Amino acid sequence: MSNYHIKHLEEYFKVYRKSIREPENFWEEIAEEHFVWRKHWDKVLSWDFKKPEIKWFEGAKLNITENCIDRHLFTKGDKTAILFEPNDPNEASEHISYRQLYERVNKFSNVLKDNGVGKGDRVCIYLPMIPELAISVLACARIGAVHSVVFAGFSSTALSTRINDSECKMVITSDGSYRGSKTIDLKGIVDEALESTKCVETVLVAKRINSDIAIKENRDKWLQPLLDKASPECSPEIIDAEDPLFILYTSGSTGKPKGMVHSSGGYMVYTAYTFKNVFNYKHDDIYWCTADIGWITGHSYIVYGPLANGATTVMFEGVPSYPDTGRFWDIIEKHKVTQFYTAPTAIRALAKAELDYVNKHDLSSLKVLGTVGEPINEDAWHWYDDNVGKNNSPIVDTWWQTETGGIMLSPIPYVTPTIPTYATLPMPGVQPCLMDDNGKELKGRQVNGKLCIKFPWPSIARTIWGDHERYKNTYFSTFENMYFTGDGALRDAVGYYRITGRTDDVIIVSGHNMGTAPIEDIINEHQAVVESAIVGFPHDVKGSALYGYITLKESAKGRKLENIHKEINQIITEHIGPIAKLDKIQFTNGLPKTRSGKIMRRILRKIANNETDNLGDTSTLLNPEVVQEIIDGKV
Repeated sequence: MSNYHIKHLEEYFKVYRKSIREPENFWEEIAEEHFVWRKHWDKVLSWDFKKPEIKWFEGAKLNITENCIDRHLFTKGDKTAILFEPNDPNEASEHISYRQLYERVNKFSNVLKDNGVGKGDRVCIYLPMIPELAISVLACARIGAVHSVVFAGFSSTALSTRINDSECKMVITSDGSYRGSKTIDLKGIVDEALESTKCVETVLVAKRINSDIAIKENRDKWLQPLLDKASPECSPEIIDAEDPLFILYTSGSTGKPKGMVHSSGGYMVYTAYTFKNVFNYKHDDIYWCTADIGWITGHSYIVYGPLANGATTVMFEGVPSYPDTGRFWDIIEKHKVTQFYTAPTAIRALAKAELDYVNKHDLSSLKVLGTVGEPINEDAWHWYDDNVGKNNSPIVDTWWQTETGGIMLSPIPYVTPTIPTYATLPMPGVQPCLMDDNGKELKGRQVNGKLCIKFPWPSIARTIWGDHERYKNTYFSTFENMYFTGDGALRDAVGYYRITGRTDDVIIVSGHNMGTAPIEDIINEHQAVVESAIVGFPHDVKGSALYGYITLKESAKGRKLENIHKEINQIITEHIGPIAKLDKIQFTNGLPKTRSGKIMRRILRKIANNETDNLGDTSTLLNPEVVQEIIDGKV
């Protein structure tokens, strides 16, 4: 019997128990029944969290694009695979069938090969949310190249850092992108990034905004003429289940971004399985995830998970507020979307608009609503449930990470009773636990601790590109024989999990992980700055926003603070991107430090959150007087 689609709560518990008792048998059955393999595995799983080393479906051979495209051609060839909705609502939507996707991916694969890209080579993709983004990702996978998608909102410095770290041979970009009423010069950003790289041989440029751009001879090539000449046939490269599929960078609490490496076999099995169950996907559904493919949500739940299930997946180029705040609801009505997966940030922003923007649209096609990126607050949950789902579409509040590859905790719609703000129960195969600060597991119910996972699941990231020691230290050194998520969580009286937030210096802003250390490093380079500390504070749309405490040099004391404020946000935008800008800056005479010189961010966090009546133990402070100065100076 296939336990691929869980249909009721009793079945969930039965499937979950089997997945924990016999994990190898559980995943082997799913892998055998639902996917195409060129060679069967020799061993389902071998793992050691001490090294750490994890291998799923060892010895198996496959190509993920055969599972996402080729095998659907006989039964679903004319079905829409990707439904592209452009930024401008007056521009026609594009329906790309599985057969058309097959030809377009093959052509792109041949272009990559003709330009010297082969198995194992890294390709950086810096594109807006246009079909070429999904197609280029799949083309890399088809020839065994490792794709590294960089969100097209990152700056040239952030882009070059990622290109250099994984030594990308090629960059795929476009002349520019549309974002609401604005256009962005993506090619200019790429040109700037490549001034500080040596590894890139070729830049392929898609035409999107028809702008005049500089073309560097022997490096830059327009994409479309190459595609026009390419053959629509390309045999997939057969690769090992443990070969890398992609690298995706995520912010760390310290140092440079971490290039998380995901393999092919286990990632495919897990993303397909979780997509099917978390979104209750049925054959004729129209599924829409509003994320960007530059983030893990887009990789797993716009491209690979949906296509492995033969689904129709919507790709949206624009923003929820353009041309007005009814755009999401307009698209749902227009395409009769059945599953809608978005971020709490978007929901909070849209909840501030006139309700008429929602009510004038027919949203009756919706069957499942989802949220991702951060825990959804109760007010936003109820607004979403009442006004979008009309109390008729269950909300799946999903918790997972770039590192996990797929959804780890989530209600299953029409199966799991939901409670606002709770991610509820683990997916089959996921073994969560809560740990105290002394490394002891907290058993039973109604406990609060640090969220860890005891046992590997198929889509766990295998390493950090080029730095396995950092992978070990970041995720496996805090608690013995455990994957530490970096998140705190509580388990309630019925065993439901609720994520309570990061336990390190990573702040989730609009669903994106922002490591504070890299931002502080950039600020500290400003000629007027002595030092800085970044903390998060509640924001009614973003969830959390960034609050900067900045100490200036004596020489800057006569300058206009307003100008310094602008300059600081400008250098953050240039080095990281506008998503990392500070919402509030407070200039201080000093920062609270321990006698060993460590900044006490806990105190700064409380001040930013207006919790000054209980600052906790300040006895270890070297300069306690500065705390009151900061409180008094807070506007």
